[in-house]
Amino acid sequence: MELAHSLLLNEEALAQITEAKRPVFIFEWLRFLDKVLVAANKTDVKEKQKKLVEQLTGLISSSPGPPTRKLLAKNLAALYSIGDTFTVFQTLDKCNDIIRNKDDTAAYLPTKLAAVACVGAFYEKMGRMLGSAFPETVNNLLKSLKSAESQGRSEILMSLQKVLSGLGGAAASSHRDIYKNARSLLTDRSMAVRCAVAKCLLELQNEAVFMWTAELENIATLCFKALENSNYGVRVAVSKLLGTVMATALMPKQATVMRQNVKRATFDEVLELMATGFLRGGSGFLKSGGEMLKVGGSVNREVRVGVTQAYVVFVTTLGGQWLERSFATFLSHVLDLVSHPRATQTHVEAVYSRRCVSFILRATVGSLLGEKAQIAAAKEICQAIGKQMKAVEAVVNDTSGENKSGAADIAASQHVMVCALQELGSLVQSLNATASPLIQEASIGLLEIVTSVLLHPSMAARLAAAWCLRCVAVALPFQLTPFLDRCAERLNNLKTSPEAVSGYSFAMAALLGGVHQCPLGIPHAKGKMVVSIAEDLLRTAAQNSRLSLQRTQAGWLLLGALMTLGPSVVRYHLPKMLLLWRNVFPRSLKELEAEKARGDSFTWQVTLEGRAGALCAMRSFVAHCPELLTEDVIRKLMTPIECAMTMMSHIPSVIKAHGAHLKASAAMVRLRLYDILALLPPKTYEGSFNALLRELVAEFTLTDNSANTTTSLLRSLCHYDDSVLLGSWLQETDHKSIEDQLQPNSASGSGALEHDPSSIYLRIPAGEAVPGPLPLGVSVIDASVALFGVVFPHVSYKHRLQMLDHFAECVKQAKGVRQQAVQLNIFTAVLSALKGLAENKSTLGPEEVRKSALTLVMGALDNPNPILRCAAGEALGRMAQVVGEATFIARMAQYSFDKLKSARDVVSRTGHSLALGCLHRYVGGIGSGQHLKTSVSILLALAQDGTSPEVQTWSLHSLALIVDSSGPMYRGYVEPTLSLVLTLLLTVPPSHTEVHQCLGRCLGAIITTVGPELQGNGATISTIRSSCLVGCAITQDHSDSLVQAAAISCLQQLHMFAPRHVNLSSLVPSLCVHLCSSHLLLRRAAVACLRQLAQREAAEVCEYAMSLAKNAGDKESSSANVNPFAPGVSSRSDIHCRHQGVNITETGLEGLLFGMLDRETDRKLCSDIHDTLGHMLSSLAVEKLSHWLMLCKDVLAASSDMSTATLLSSGKDEESEKKDEMDDDTMFTTLGEEDKSKPFVAPRWATRVFAADCLCRIINLCENADQAHFDLALARSAKLRNPTNDLLVLHLSDLIRMAFMAATDHSNQLRMAGLQALEDIIKKFASVPEPEFPGHVILEQYQANVGAALRPAFSQDTPSDIIAKACQVCSTWIGSGVVSDLNDLRRVHNLLVSSLDKVQAGKGSSSQLYRESATTMEKLAVLKAWAEVYVVAMNIKKEAESKPKRAIKNTDDDDDDYGTIDELPPDSLITLVQPELPTLSRLWLAALKDYALLTLPAEFSSQLPPDGGAFYTPETIDTARLHYRNSWAPILHAVALWLNSTGFTCSESTEAAAISGLQKRSTTVSLNQASGAVGSAKSLPEINKDRMHLILGVSIQFLCSPRPEEPIEHVTACLQALHTLLDSPYARVHIAEDQLIGVELLSVLHRLLLTWNPSSVQLLVTGVVQQIVRAAQDYLQEKRNTLRCMTILPTILFLIARILKDTAIKSADNQVPPPVSAALQGIKSIVTLSMAKTEAGVQKQWTALIRSTLACILEYSQPDSVPTPDEVSMLTAIALFLWSASSEIIGVQSLQNGCMNRFKNALNSCDPWVQAKCYQLLLSVFQHSNRALSTPYIHSLAPIVVEKLKAVERNRPASNIELLAVQEGIKVLETLVALGEEQNRVQLLALLVPTLISYLLDENSFASATSASKDLHEFALQNLMHIGPLYPHAFKTVMGAAPELKVRLETAVRASQASKAKAAASQPAPAIHSAPTIKLKTSFF
Repeated sequence: MELAHSLLLNEEALAQITEAKRPVFIFEWLRFLDKVLVAANKTDVKEKQKKLVEQLTGLISSSPGPPTRKLLAKNLAALYSIGDTFTVFQTLDKCNDIIRNKDDTAAYLPTKLAAVACVGAFYEKMGRMLGSAFPETVNNLLKSLKSAESQGRSEILMSLQKVLSGLGGAAASSHRDIYKNARSLLTDRSMAVRCAVAKCLLELQNEAVFMWTAELENIATLCFKALENSNYGVRVAVSKLLGTVMATALMPKQATVMRQNVKRATFDEVLELMATGFLRGGSGFLKSGGEMLKVGGSVNREVRVGVTQAYVVFVTTLGGQWLERSFATFLSHVLDLVSHPRATQTHVEAVYSRRCVSFILRATVGSLLGEKAQIAAAKEICQAIGKQMKAVEAVVNDTSGENKSGAADIAASQHVMVCALQELGSLVQSLNATASPLIQEASIGLLEIVTSVLLHPSMAARLAAAWCLRCVAVALPFQLTPFLDRCAERLNNLKTSPEAVSGYSFAMAALLGGVHQCPLGIPHAKGKMVVSIAEDLLRTAAQNSRLSLQRTQAGWLLLGALMTLGPSVVRYHLPKMLLLWRNVFPRSLKELEAEKARGDSFTWQVTLEGRAGALCAMRSFVAHCPELLTEDVIRKLMTPIECAMTMMSHIPSVIKAHGAHLKASAAMVRLRLYDILALLPPKTYEGSFNALLRELVAEFTLTDNSANTTTSLLRSLCHYDDSVLLGSWLQETDHKSIEDQLQPNSASGSGALEHDPSSIYLRIPAGEAVPGPLPLGVSVIDASVALFGVVFPHVSYKHRLQMLDHFAECVKQAKGVRQQAVQLNIFTAVLSALKGLAENKSTLGPEEVRKSALTLVMGALDNPNPILRCAAGEALGRMAQVVGEATFIARMAQYSFDKLKSARDVVSRTGHSLALGCLHRYVGGIGSGQHLKTSVSILLALAQDGTSPEVQTWSLHSLALIVDSSGPMYRGYVEPTLSLVLTLLLTVPPSHTEVHQCLGRCLGAIITTVGPELQGNGATISTIRSSCLVGCAITQDHSDSLVQAAAISCLQQLHMFAPRHVNLSSLVPSLCVHLCSSHLLLRRAAVACLRQLAQREAAEVCEYAMSLAKNAGDKESSSANVNPFAPGVSSRSDIHCRHQGVNITETGLEGLLFGMLDRETDRKLCSDIHDTLGHMLSSLAVEKLSHWLMLCKDVLAASSDMSTATLLSSGKDEESEKKDEMDDDTMFTTLGEEDKSKPFVAPRWATRVFAADCLCRIINLCENADQAHFDLALARSAKLRNPTNDLLVLHLSDLIRMAFMAATDHSNQLRMAGLQALEDIIKKFASVPEPEFPGHVILEQYQANVGAALRPAFSQDTPSDIIAKACQVCSTWIGSGVVSDLNDLRRVHNLLVSSLDKVQAGKGSSSQLYRESATTMEKLAVLKAWAEVYVVAMNIKKEAESKPKRAIKNTDDDDDDYGTIDELPPDSLITLVQPELPTLSRLWLAALKDYALLTLPAEFSSQLPPDGGAFYTPETIDTARLHYRNSWAPILHAVALWLNSTGFTCSESTEAAAISGLQKRSTTVSLNQASGAVGSAKSLPEINKDRMHLILGVSIQFLCSPRPEEPIEHVTACLQALHTLLDSPYARVHIAEDQLIGVELLSVLHRLLLTWNPSSVQLLVTGVVQQIVRAAQDYLQEKRNTLRCMTILPTILFLIARILKDTAIKSADNQVPPPVSAALQGIKSIVTLSMAKTEAGVQKQWTALIRSTLACILEYSQPDSVPTPDEVSMLTAIALFLWSASSEIIGVQSLQNGCMNRFKNALNSCDPWVQAKCYQLLLSVFQHSNRALSTPYIHSLAPIVVEKLKAVERNRPASNIELLAVQEGIKVLETLVALGEEQNRVQLLALLVPTLISYLLDENSFASATSASKDLHEFALQNLMHIGPLYPHAFKTVMGAAPELKVRLETAVRASQASKAKAAASQPAPAIHSAPTIKLKTSFF
């Protein structure tokens, strides 16, 4: 292959290879040339041009295959346009000669076709350059067109299309000729030719004005004819032609209009023409009415479906703006279609017409209009419905009967209603919450209008209205409960109107069915309401025969709908339901017989409907409440079910007796019975198998059914991969909903609600917009087939054999069409049974059963009906699977081998080739390995049968199945298979698309088989790989979308295995083009491939996609010159991509994908787009930050546009009106351009939600990428260094703006996403400092924005989930520490306060819209937010307390401008929380208690309070659990903080009294109070104990085994709570006293330490462990001290006493030796121990010890001891005992006397130091607080003191020490005076004052006295001066009694004043220290 890569064809190499490989070699060279010519140097090309032209023109005559001729033509044209054009006319003539050649043989055909292709390519590329030769060329082509066969016709028409497109207006002279020749071929028998004509005429109408003027009607008629008997491809091509021509006729392109004076068609004319096709089909104008009716509807269906597509093309071409302006007219026209009697001849036809009209509306309104315009459209639809309903009411109320056609009008109006209401419902549902203006504006009256239709006489209309209401309620869940209430009320008020009973019950059922789509649900009580209404309806049904039927149906419908609410609601009503079900059916056979005997036909109808309804409700119960299906319940259900089975056999006789109109009701009973049995375990009804199987078999073999009804299940039971044979790929097109009508099985695609009203409440099957149950006849057969598959595996072999034989008999008996129908049904049933066997892993049975089955299946392999052959192949494979024996498989394979070797007819060759494939598929490579060689060789031979494309298709399909299932075993056959695939790809005509699709499948299967080997470099692998690449290239270039899709998936596989060999530079642009394909499968394949590429190579993918945008720019400008007024459609890239690649703009591939999200509705496609964008985002968002943020911002910006659109009703302002006028004038000139510049609608809400999610992902990606993204200073410097650096923090304002836009949108989902983004932004940026303002953070400037984003979320009507999220954001924001302005803080704080008021309001207070658990969620979110705020506040407070210095300094320095600083005082947050704490703490504890109860294991559920907890109701317990699980952790932490700061001292009874709002629920909300009875309130210790148990219980329960997905925040919060709790002494004592808890907690923490890795968790765990250990230590210390003291205390005390004795020896310098001071310290410590408080035994021992110690010391301190004790130390010891021990211990007489003696001795000591110390110690004893202890000492020792002091007068102190002793003595006396009572004061002063006065010297003796004596004088004088004022009265009394004292005092005072004056005159005298100069070293007091 490498040799083919040269500019000139390597002829030597070509000559050397085998004949078979030459076409591949040539193709490979042409592929290379195609790439290289564009890039090559012009001069190189010109040098070799002559040779190249020779080689290329030579190839024309070498019979090239279709892909080769296409490339050949392309290269020749490219060569001329790049090189010289001298010889172009020569070459053109050569081609024309070949075309003229009369040789008609098959061998010459490829050469002719190649020449035709070259002509087309030349004109397309060079256009007007070849203008002179064009008339001849066109004539030549048209001449040969007449005689050509189908392949030639197609090729010539394609060439003509290219000629036209190249020449544009220049070809005008030939337009008519081409038109005349081409138009007749529109009805060609070859579908490929029809497609080619349609495309050619589409090109022609661009310039040929006559086509959309004079010829308009003829074109329409032609198109209708072309649609008859058409296939899907033709319908797409013809509808495109028809729609475009009609659009052009209505709004011609400007240029053509200017050239010729043209009469434009009016809107009405155009629509009239289109309607003709819709209503009459192609046979329209000629046949008479009678003939029309005979032809029936079958012809029309294809035409109708094609015209339906044409309508969509028509509107799309005119564009969204046109639709907006003309919507009213268009709507009324489309609705008229469906009210036309021609459209509704039979019921099924009417349903088909409705589906077509719905399709037109959905495809236009749904995708072309933006949200604003859709709201306007919904208003129009409302008006249309209102108008219709008025007309209907007029007819209904017209009792005179004048209006004869009234009934017909009503019948017609029902179909209009259905279409309008379904579109309205779909619109509202797609708008979701954005549709709220429609409901809120009274002027529109949407609800009134829709509910008025509930009274429409026709059931279909009533059901459609109910469905529409369901859509509204799902879109706007806050309407759900009010709707239900309103319907219930109307139902009660209008009980007597049959329509009302029916309509309102439909509406209620629909609403109940929608509840599962509303996460917030409805209040639990609504279930009770529904049950009571339903019961009432059933009870009163018999009272009024006019209403019996409706009431019965309504009652059961409501009960069936109730079941969809699930077990939590149904559980409460189950007993009642079981009773109702039992009573509907007769109890016994006797009753059954009795029933038959009585009753008329009406009674029977009501009875049968009632029983069908009951069974339907049962089925709903079994389907929606599997948890409630206990054995007991199943047993109770079986009673009525068995009765129903018995009744079935009696029904035929009832029908015979009462008339055939009961057949439908009887069929309904059977349908319901089959449905419920299929859901129950077959074991439960084993006993009834025989009777049941008889019914089932009779049902699908059509025994009692004259109609040839076929089941619709066959396609779904066949394998998905067989879609190419079954044509079921149509299910995967955008036109699925209308193409279904054309499928062969009965009533296919005619699903409608009225066929089965119960579907109004069931879940919609995926991918459908509205539930569409098939007509009853088909549904019953479907149900019987499904049930047959369930039951068959449980039936005995004998019965299996009987049934299989019976099937063969049935087939034999039937003839013609009926035989086909019976066979189809039987095969579906057999497949269903075999599938059931395989699922049950059971076998088919013994030999005779197999034989019978095999005969049945093999017979059908030769059936002319391809669907049956397909089913038979599938059944054969399934049989091999369930039999699973090699011999059996060998026998089956051999049979097919023999058949294929001999058979020549197409039917058996296709059937048996499929049989081989299916055998391999189900038995796998190992099981069928020995047949592999034979199978492959036979199939390869069959695939080469060029005469029959059908045989080729089936054999290639089977080959693909074998390759797939054989895996590596196939490796040996890869080369021959691959070579065959390439050969066929190069030769099979492209019109055989099925063959090409199968070739694509084979190619994909081969790539998968070779797998990772494809990366290798060996010669064989290289060949295989290049063959695969060539194969992909050919299929990629095919015109059919399915083939292209196969090519893409092949390349995707190749890329997976060998990524280096897949050329992305060409693959990615082609994928981008496919993204705008009109084929869903191709778009799906392209996105799936992009998803895979983006996973690995996102950057390259985006780059290559952008290259497309650049090239497109150049191409656009050039093509614009040729055709400046291309129709609007070409630029509308969402539907038809005319300039391929225009779709990519500067936003790149990602922008295109975002745009697709707005248009695509296919789930798989959307999820792949999400993934692709996700992969691109992950790889690129950080590098291209601005680009991605812009993308998200552009998408989200639509939110702000929408918000302006909401106030529709307000009068338009003048500007917008002016704009409207302008629009009308400029409409024509700007249509094309405007569409180009703004081609898409504004992003829809779902896309905006995705963009908001992307925003959060971008933030997370940046977080993992680089810290600079979250650091403004770093980011700015990085930006300076390199301007291309793009960092997130620089875009903060954009982030905030986006989050704000999203958070304040209409759409609730978007609000959630916006709040989430806001929370992420706050968390990530809260701590980022603002470099320019130190001490500030950058988020501070956005305080107002955040507040504004949060405020709307707290409005009255906000749903609970949004409030909950908003609370979370609030607490994050308050806790982030960003908010610096107290007012801003208060604003956000007030939002939380308002929410708290709601929480306090108790359970049942607010008017409820949602399920109770929604309230639980909201309240817990509020409490959680408060808890988080409180935790932060306490942390701030704690930090502030731990560093008080800085704070003080701060206020000193900045005192003056403190007010201007933005920093909040650290306690501001806690002051905001403080007022709420009493309430909060109580609510927190209540929530924790709820949580504790809810986490109990299931076996304790009986212990839960019967009426729920503080915040949950028992009915919603399961959903409530989740909400508690989300919020308990912060609450626990908060409670621990609160208890630690105040809580243990605060009882609840005081608080509970303050709460009046909750008195009703006082049991639950205040934790520990019995209801209302305050008398039984617990004591504080009990309450505290409960609180401790609650907190520890919750913590241990959680920490025992936190689920791995548990957020780490919960674990840390729980650990922090424990740590905080154990900070408080109370908790420490509690945990230490109860050792079990401590040990348990430690073992739990140990496990946590081992299982949770994050270091933060491990640190916290160790912290808590420390706390627990510390608590235990403290406690032990306490206990141990007590006990240990008593054992070692005697020893210690003895030692202390001895030490004192031995070391306290008198020394000369009065120094205290260290051992003495230590011993004294010891005595102090021991005596002050609090042992006295402990238990009695210890206390006694303690007292004895203290007493004996004191006795010892008294003993040792006797004055006559040797050596002489140091009295001071001994006295000190005694004083310590007196001072510290209680009087009870040492108040014993003997000890007291001893102590007093020691003091007396000291007082009488001759050593003044001892005296001084003794006075000091006495002072302390006298002052003892315990008077009982001090009084005896005062009485005994005070007199001695007085005596001693009196004696001083005679013996004045000589030294300082003596002076000190006197001074200390006086202090004692003064103290005594102070201690004395007031009445004794005079006597006491009479002792003190004379003594002091006696110390005063007279003037004479003063001069000669010693310094000590003088000091004494001064001391006495000072003291007297001090005492006088202190006790003035007593002092006067004493002085008055002794005048001599007074004189002496006055003299001294005067002398003192005089000496002071003198001293002041001379110099300051030295200050005299009155304080003692000697102090004890150690102070013990």
